[in-house]
Amino acid sequence: MNDWIVLGLSDGVDSAVCAALLKRQGLRVLGVFLDTGNPEALDGAMRNAREAGIDFERVDIEACLEKEICLPFLQEYLRGRTPMPCTLCNHRVKLPGLLEVADRLGIKEVATGHYVRRLGDDLYMGHESCDQSYMLCLLSPSQVKRLILPLGAYPKAQVRQMARELGLSCADKPDSRENCFIREGDYASWIEKRAPALPGGGDVLYQGKVIGRHEGLYRWTVGQRWKDDIGPRRAYVKRIDAASNTIELCLWEELFTTELRLERLSFLCGQPPAGEFDALIRARHTRWEQPACRVTLTGDGAVVHTLTPLRAPAPGQTAALYDGQRLLGGGTIA
Repeated sequence: MNDWIVLGLSDGVDSAVCAALLKRQGLRVLGVFLDTGNPEALDGAMRNAREAGIDFERVDIEACLEKEICLPFLQEYLRGRTPMPCTLCNHRVKLPGLLEVADRLGIKEVATGHYVRRLGDDLYMGHESCDQSYMLCLLSPSQVKRLILPLGAYPKAQVRQMARELGLSCADKPDSRENCFIREGDYASWIEKRAPALPGGGDVLYQGKVIGRHEGLYRWTVGQRWKDDIGPRRAYVKRIDAASNTIELCLWEELFTTELRLERLSFLCGQPPAGEFDALIRARHTRWEQPACRVTLTGDGAVVHTLTPLRAPAPGQTAALYDGQRLLGGGTIA
């Protein structure tokens, strides 16, 4: 089946346009919907497949998502950390799910609608207006080698225009911004339903003194603005300590640091660079803050020193490392 490709198909515009671009290349496309139990998303994906004129298959990934993403997400918040489920999901659930279908059918390559460029066996930032390379920083070399990324060079506005020209009903569908497994309420209410015996409120500290109470550690993350000011100044969460059930506050200028540690570090090329190397670091899913840094490897992690201060790197979040626009890999902020 050398002329077939497996496409991760959702109810959104990106994967629908991918289907059209792949067909233009002469490929036969199997759209695979990775079902997390959302019937509206399933209906939308089926509609995209019909409108794009491609084959369709649904794969149930609820059990895998629960084990690999939902349970770790809950556990991390209960530890006072801030997980980034999408980077883990791409590595542990989505790509494995698509590759399993491809292997079953004897298909070599899989495609997704991420705004990332692949050149050879390397991944590079996508168009500056919509780059999603951060989301793929934990992929393994074997996953990258089989991944096709048709949208890497396009801005999102052009993709939407292409969808309109193709007559796709999803052309103006809003982008999804929430975790796919949290469909009602916010993440805090989701955690409360999953863990009813949560620790209660605790002390809020500033410069070692108790100045208030919080209603639950899981409702806060490092760098978030606190609900009350300190005198005339805005206050921010500097540290969350699950062991003592406390939150430590600081002022804006105290959020910045030039040193952080990474754990569970992995590289897209498989082998890391030499023991020390220069890179750029992105410590959250934003494109405006990406300072140059010096990375010193330590076992499966690293110590990172940035040339300019980095704002509030939150334990549990993913950090991606770059060589210019080339994605090197990533790890978890410790």
